[in-house]
Amino acid sequence: MSPSVMRITLLAMLAFAGNSVLCRLALSPSSSSIIDPASFSAIRLLSGALTLLFIVLWRERRLPLKAGSWLEAGALFVYLVGFSYAYISLDTGVGALILFGVVQLIMLVAALRSGQGVSLGEACGLSLALLGLLILLLPGATSPSIAGALLMGMAGVGWALYTLAGRRAVAPLLTTCGNFLRALAFLPLLLLVPWVVPVQSFTVDGLGALLAVASGSVASALGYAIWYRALAGLGVTQAGVVQLSVPVLAALGGVWFVSEPLSLRLVLSSALVLGGIYLVLKARTLTKA
Repeated sequence: MSPSVMRITLLAMLAFAGNSVLCRLALSPSSSSIIDPASFSAIRLLSGALTLLFIVLWRERRLPLKAGSWLEAGALFVYLVGFSYAYISLDTGVGALILFGVVQLIMLVAALRSGQGVSLGEACGLSLALLGLLILLLPGATSPSIAGALLMGMAGVGWALYTLAGRRAVAPLLTTCGNFLRALAFLPLLLLVPWVVPVQSFTVDGLGALLAVASGSVASALGYAIWYRALAGLGVTQAGVVQLSVPVLAALGGVWFVSEPLSLRLVLSSALVLGGIYLVLKARTLTKA
């Protein structure tokens, strides 16, 4: 993997971790913001689409009318909505574990079906990374709600499909913008939420809206465009495994921005996850050599 691909991949992972922190800050029952998950999803998607459209018009001088696909836009929408509703009842670490655990499984199945296979080095690296996540998240985590776990699992399926489709993108920025714009067509579905889930009425305050805009414009719009660019230099297995760093990065974000304690368990698990990712990336490089 080239240094440039490593840099943009790291930026994308930081953006993903930022999304978890921003979403949990906005939707946690103990949060000082007031916003419902449907409104958070809508503002996040709309602000992301507008940000990407502005960047495309500035750089490309044209509208991305044919960019993206309805399948990718649908997968993006499923991820966004499942992600927001899951974080009502899941804490940041458990949510990230379920999300990227599902993503990892789907990416591995896709790699095997495409004939890439998984080498011994990649298998060892993956096992090490998963062990690190277990050490970080399971011992101190309460059992997640079934509804929250299912919703985050649904988000993981959406994100995995979106990632797999993104590997074919030849113009990452245009494709991401096109997918966000197409996903806006699904927003009316959110109007059905108060009838399906009566306790979830539409409520938005200034802080909640600001957190949703930050999630949409920065962590989502720019982060996903960077991720699509990184995918061109990553194998399917690599693309799945590097995302295992997100729960660790999200936990570290909690230490830095929410004043959570830095424990020995966090340091150990971070080392295992990052070491496992290095083994996977190194194994893929040796295989190609």
